Amino acid sequence: MTTEATKPARMPPRWIVRTAWAVHRNLYRLTGGRFGLRRATDDRWGMMRLITIGRRSGQERGVILGYFDDGPNLVTMAMNGWGEAEPAWWLNLQAHPDVKVHLPGNTWRQVTGRAAEGDERSRLWERWGHYDKNLDQFAARRPGETAVVVLEPSGGDE
Repeated sequence: MTTEATKPARMPPRWIVRTAWAVHRNLYRLTGGRFGLRRATDDRWGMMRLITIGRRSGQERGVILGYFDDGPNLVTMAMNGWGEAEPAWWLNLQAHPDVKVHLPGNTWRQVTGRAAEGDERSRLWERWGHYDKNLDQFAARRPGETAVVVLEPSGGDE
């Protein structure tokens, strides 16, 4: 018997997810970054813009991601809208871990990215669960483990 608690979490069709991302990116661009980012709070994850270096092109690539603060670090997940493929930004970050993030309030921060492992990953995954009650159900849609990404300060803010 399937109950509400055991039903898979519903996801919108992929085209809706991709359209929402495109609209979000364009609003960010059109407003010069004044719209599209938000600070993380105890009750809501924030939104930041991560700038990576393309692993093949060497060009800057920007993406808006959810995050929360963990002390001086920022934490996000490499989940590509819960699709099967690894997100390009995560592949870029693994090739070039020194990146920058744009945070609300027009704050830029230099960071170094890495995957959380072991107890740290478990702790941070649990914190994500605070923000997203369907986290484990969504993650089960992916063929492998979803990377929890830690962005540690690496230099001065711009």
